[in-house]
Amino acid sequence: MSQLHDLSAAEQLRALRGGELTSRELTEHYLDRITKLDAELGAFVTVDPELALRNADRTDERLTRGEHTPLGGIPIGIKDLHATAGLATSFGSAALAGHVPTDDDWTVGLIRRAGAVVVGKTNAPEFGVACYVDAVVTPVPAVTPYDTGRYSSGSSGGAATAVAAGLLPIAHASDGAGSTRTPAAACHLVGIKPSRGLVSLAPASSFLATGAEGPLARTVEDAALLLEVMAQPPAQDLYGWTPDTSLAEAGRTRPDRPLKIGWWTDTGLAGVDPHPESVRAVRRTVDLLRGLGHEVREIAPPARQETAAGAISDMLAVSATMRATMQVPADKRDLLTAHTRNLAAVGAKMTGPDVLLMHAALARFASDFLAGLDDFDVALTPTTSGPPVPLGHFEADGIERVNERMLAWSCYTPWANLTGQPAVSLPSHLDDDGLPYSVQLVGRIRQDATLVSLAAQLEHEGLWDAVHPPHWFR
Repeated sequence: MSQLHDLSAAEQLRALRGGELTSRELTEHYLDRITKLDAELGAFVTVDPELALRNADRTDERLTRGEHTPLGGIPIGIKDLHATAGLATSFGSAALAGHVPTDDDWTVGLIRRAGAVVVGKTNAPEFGVACYVDAVVTPVPAVTPYDTGRYSSGSSGGAATAVAAGLLPIAHASDGAGSTRTPAAACHLVGIKPSRGLVSLAPASSFLATGAEGPLARTVEDAALLLEVMAQPPAQDLYGWTPDTSLAEAGRTRPDRPLKIGWWTDTGLAGVDPHPESVRAVRRTVDLLRGLGHEVREIAPPARQETAAGAISDMLAVSATMRATMQVPADKRDLLTAHTRNLAAVGAKMTGPDVLLMHAALARFASDFLAGLDDFDVALTPTTSGPPVPLGHFEADGIERVNERMLAWSCYTPWANLTGQPAVSLPSHLDDDGLPYSVQLVGRIRQDATLVSLAAQLEHEGLWDAVHPPHWFR
């Protein structure tokens, strides 16, 4: 028998507006599922049922009056790395447990004003400097519901777990080196990293703004609905811009012309080969794109990932150092994870010239990618080099090698953060063990609508089947 979480967010929104469903009914449904299932999944850090139901009731009053907002009545989770006024935000750190911000981050405010009902905060690694979410501020790690012995990746791991398991219809995420796309890959979801400046990071803490907030969803249409709400940068954003066309509409349409697409599966790292199923995911996508009339050509990666590996690792170290210094009182820094402490120790030894040289290396790497893709509308790669990894995988060779092991698995994603291009991870298929694989599409800067419409076309033409994990049916 069909349940409320079987409906897409777009279908739920239509039912809410048509009076066939109330926001309270929908919110209670997801809260019940969180209570029943999340102890095994590690999706949520904080859940506030009373606040969620109060907001759902207010939304129902507005719906009764015919007042419709873009996400009016849809439950959502906010990633724990982003401040929520009146709702505990730990930034994934035991050192900051119980911290309650007084103000929303910019994008969180947009989501609330669009009428979404915030049910809680989704699990993330400490300060977002890892692509896995261990049990730091939750009793269990964030795991993929397709195999609870494997991570749902990170840093938006809890958000992806929640959507894939039917604990949320859509979720807020963010992506500094792949942190929306790799969780989407691990959980058979759609994840979008927008172009730099489309979704605001203001006030920016660095001119090298590699991060971008974006949506996680089960369908392209749902992801585009949330992206449109988030895509309203304020005047003080260093990189802010707004699109000429509707992103929500792009999620329901197709490209208006054949696109030139370059693809590769080479990881760009010596000694790291993609899993055969990751290669298969790309090749089946190539076949589908050609059948749709797009011009598709295999190319070499425009730059070798290994040339920038050290700089990418240093970027994480600088980020960890800044966060630990600026946000954590000195007497609580012993509560930081071993990974964060190791990164902060590395970052503390870097001089000003070291940081400038790091920025220069990353800029050269990004420039090489942009030059190599100048003839193409879209680049196509796997999202990850293999399936979701077992718990403990990244720290198996010691804390000092975590960055190396993370890059080996997520090697296809960081460059799009450095170039500022839009990127989307799309599901491909499940292997014989039921593990998900995915592909990444990267578009031209500020051509987000074209990329979203291509993703919608691939979804419409059957690139993937909506095969749900066991938790979906519980």
